[in-house]
Amino acid sequence: MTAEVESRARAEFDVEIRDDTSPLTAEERHRALAEFDVVVPTLGDQFDAATFVSVTAPRCKLLANFGVGFNHIDVAVARSAGLAVSNTPGAVTDATADIALTLMLMTARRAGEGERLVRSGAWQGWHPTQMLGMHLTGKHVGVVGFGRIGAAIARRCHYGFGMSVSYLARGDKSPGFPVQRAQSLTALAAAVDVLVLAVPGGADTRHLINRDVLAAMRPSALLINIARGEVVDEAALIAALEKREIAGAGLDVYECEPKVPDALRHMEQVTLLPHLGTATEEVRSNMGHLALDNVTAFLAGKPLISPV
Repeated sequence: MTAEVESRARAEFDVEIRDDTSPLTAEERHRALAEFDVVVPTLGDQFDAATFVSVTAPRCKLLANFGVGFNHIDVAVARSAGLAVSNTPGAVTDATADIALTLMLMTARRAGEGERLVRSGAWQGWHPTQMLGMHLTGKHVGVVGFGRIGAAIARRCHYGFGMSVSYLARGDKSPGFPVQRAQSLTALAAAVDVLVLAVPGGADTRHLINRDVLAAMRPSALLINIARGEVVDEAALIAALEKREIAGAGLDVYECEPKVPDALRHMEQVTLLPHLGTATEEVRSNMGHLALDNVTAFLAGKPLISPV
């Protein structure tokens, strides 16, 4: 955690903080449930059904997740084992939306490719047709998932770039500016210049973006993923990019993170970021404080601030 959050945690609780940033091993997850009252897991710490099977009477009574996404936690099994689960929504909204726009701009304007060209020493100077990309202003963006983050992305696209906004969600949304709800994912994919993914991870959205959806997109269109890696069928995406069925992709998340396929790493039309969605000092501290606020409320016998 950030120094600010770590300092608070040590001051308020009897706390053990791991120095290792890799995901918890099966043995560590077992120990976490068996020996601690509260665990603060994050992305990659797989508290799945098998983990709970290994601990028959867990001492842990709260998984205070550090992050808004909780598809790494089997919430139903956790509850049946007597654990509550919380997360950190709200704290991540603007930073994640900013990364979506970063990826849109970098991919549309070939910024990553251009930066590599300059660093290589091979740039020979400006000319009128050098590295022509997509002009985002006034284009049509489609947002898949229209919760807090999806709406924040749409707001930036509308007010910042004068883009037309369509979205896919379970119900009608009224964000305070013009938007149009799509009737289906393939219809949305076929209509837009940029398709942005902002849905939760999990079984319901795994490979939501598949070969059929990619085939529906325009050859000039871009795919942007700031959701979860498994939302996109990575093999299908690679095939679509290799065949030039879509123009490019901007990715902050990956299906088998942190592994990124060589094919994606070698494509100039793909922008790759190392899961930077919430990576600012302020946001990570806000996330940590919200996780600890949930811990404080739970230990005081009060309702969780942001229960799952």
